[in-house]
Amino acid sequence: MTLSDRLKLARSTLKLTLQTVEERTGIGLSTLSEFENGKREPRLIQLKQLADAYLRPISFFLEEGAVTPQVVLWRKKPESPRAEELHARLIRLGEQYHHLEMVCNAHEPCDLPFHSGPAERFGYPQAEKLALQFRQLMGLGERPGETLLRVLEEVCKIKVFHLDFEPSGSAACTLSDSFGAAILLNAKNVRWRRNFDLAHELFHLLTWKTFRSAGEAQAVEASEAEEKFATCFARNLLVPPEVLRVAVDEALAKQDGKLKFDDFFEIARQFDVSVEVVIRHIGFVYRKPTDWANAVLDQLRSQIGFWDSRVSETPSALPLRFHALARQALRHGLISTGKYAQYVGVSRREAMQLVEQDTEDDASIEVAHP
Repeated sequence: MTLSDRLKLARSTLKLTLQTVEERTGIGLSTLSEFENGKREPRLIQLKQLADAYLRPISFFLEEGAVTPQVVLWRKKPESPRAEELHARLIRLGEQYHHLEMVCNAHEPCDLPFHSGPAERFGYPQAEKLALQFRQLMGLGERPGETLLRVLEEVCKIKVFHLDFEPSGSAACTLSDSFGAAILLNAKNVRWRRNFDLAHELFHLLTWKTFRSAGEAQAVEASEAEEKFATCFARNLLVPPEVLRVAVDEALAKQDGKLKFDDFFEIARQFDVSVEVVIRHIGFVYRKPTDWANAVLDQLRSQIGFWDSRVSETPSALPLRFHALARQALRHGLISTGKYAQYVGVSRREAMQLVEQDTEDDASIEVAHP
């Protein structure tokens, strides 16, 4: 593809009009049209403006050959054009993270035990088994919700980002040949909801090679069956059935064989998941009728809404390791202050102040051997 082709593709992918690009970049409408028609080429500063507007690296526009689309799998795809923007931002964040790893000589490939096998032979038993195997392999213990995010980031090398978007019940993931696996969670959601979404997206990554096929659209939604398997996996990973039985049986023994709302809440708190997840999983583990969970949820709906809206910290958009690598790269002159500011979302002035501070604080400390 030519430069003009790539400029047109980058804009159309985000569903931006030339008028919108003109407003964002200050480049005239007729000039933008000439760029896309191949009548003239943008200067470097103009290309940088367009790259920023299209959430692409400059290198994307200078490469030769066909463009390989990067698939992003959505739980519930946001409305267009927000979906396209989030798609591009997730890919861009993954690329920036990878760039920081490479310049800091700190790259480690994604390490996931991918499931293999045909999709038509995958069912609920396989989802349950996969959850058990992953929990045991990673040593997640009896209450994985407490450590899942750290394990996925530090051990499995998955890049996890948090952004604000609608609908709140959505999340996304992608698996890239260049930067590895990445997950996008909704920063608006409370921690226990993010835990479930994290486990849900983990399933899609583990089974990516089972359910994804070549030639898929760039932004897709999983099938209804695949989503149900992901929910089954997430429940069994975060709330191990054998541990749940112990917690429920202990509560039943104290309440003469009945569970009160406080019991559901206490169990949910222990596993760091929502009350609804606990109720539905109890119904599954104890083989209750299919409408049992819905009946309990209807009865406790007002209380569930109150407890599940407990105050929860707002996560950083970028992982702590991303910030650490960016600062390390800046300190050692591996990236410019402008690029640092762009990567971490601060002003160039703030980046310069950080450089000055690090210069003043730069010192080595000797630690003697015992």
